Amino acid sequence: MIDQDERVVEDLTYSHDVLAIQGDGTTLETLQEADIKKADLVIACTDSDESNIVICGSAKTATDGFTIARVRRRTLLETWEGSQGGFDVDFMVCTDLLTAQTIFRISGLPAAQDVDAFIGGLVQMAEFKVDADSPIAQQTIHEADRYDSLTFAAVFRGDEMIVATGDTVIEPGDYVVVIGSDESVRRFAADLTSRKRTNGDEIVIVGASEVGFQTARELENHGYHPRLIERDPDRARAAAEALPGTTVLESDATDIEFLEREHVDEANIVIAALGNDEKNLLVSLLARRLGVDRTVAVIENLEYGELFETVGVDVAVNPREETAEEIVRFTRTTRTEKVAMLEHDRAEVIEIEAKLDSELTGQTIQDSMADLPDGIVIGAISRGGDIVTPRGTTVIEPGDHLVLFVDSNVLDAVIEAV
Repeated sequence: MIDQDERVVEDLTYSHDVLAIQGDGTTLETLQEADIKKADLVIACTDSDESNIVICGSAKTATDGFTIARVRRRTLLETWEGSQGGFDVDFMVCTDLLTAQTIFRISGLPAAQDVDAFIGGLVQMAEFKVDADSPIAQQTIHEADRYDSLTFAAVFRGDEMIVATGDTVIEPGDYVVVIGSDESVRRFAADLTSRKRTNGDEIVIVGASEVGFQTARELENHGYHPRLIERDPDRARAAAEALPGTTVLESDATDIEFLEREHVDEANIVIAALGNDEKNLLVSLLARRLGVDRTVAVIENLEYGELFETVGVDVAVNPREETAEEIVRFTRTTRTEKVAMLEHDRAEVIEIEAKLDSELTGQTIQDSMADLPDGIVIGAISRGGDIVTPRGTTVIEPGDHLVLFVDSNVLDAVIEAV
């Protein structure tokens, strides 16, 4: 681990099992001090796009290792893609685009805290917070399980992770993870929310930051026509020219009279994407005060996540966390086909193909689970393009594509067994 900040290096040295070096990662001297020639993987994730590209280029002069660069500007990603892997970068991660894509997935599913697609979109994984007035609050999983092609995978309750069984009671404040067909997950989401408007058509984005801009473009690409509020005249003009399907409003989003005049209270969701955590919190609270159904806020400081949700922000999305998860997902694709991480990597949902010699194949799920460690739930099965809802009597066949919920502590053992 290389960083120029002496305090960061000291913290890493004492709090993590890493070799931390103070220095400039763009220089070959510092890379050599880190023994770069032995590296199989080099990840450049400073706050500077240009520095990250230079680091990868410098690393390539000393090692054949795989290089990953984090960038914020989508134009750099598009240039890299167009050059078929230029800049000596083997894989490029665009933080703001990833964040926008996450916001888009969450926006399209009422009450969802996290959403990811598997098996080419046939299967969805979603995490929901259960409110006190939710129809499944105080019910057992057995009582709540009334949806075709849906599996209750787990419940997160404070610091506790509960692998779902039929007797598990769902309490207000719990976060429930479900896996199933797109239709079933959407039906579950619609039933779960107690709010009236669930079609998600009226979306307001506050801030034409790179994240705000990319979110609007993602929504446009999927047929939505969001409204975008931007205070800066130049940014507002540029956004209006580049986003033909978005209504751009030049104003201060903290102006209550403006928000009321523009009927922001009628929005299904308000997305706060300003470049300041405190302003995003203020905008979210104003939106909630006006009666907006859901609020999503972009936060740069990960420590604010729990605070935001405690005071009433429905979902807090952190670009750094999205980037870290994407890099981890990429490094694991040699063993799995798709990975999604939950609750700061306490658990993962993976897509994997059952091998001929898998401990799961040739017997019922009920029997095969006895040979696997605790902390695994088979959420969905794809066989020949069809979805099979896993139940205790289901027999898994070689070649089946499985979507599994797995406790991160037993992930390696589960992948090896499957």
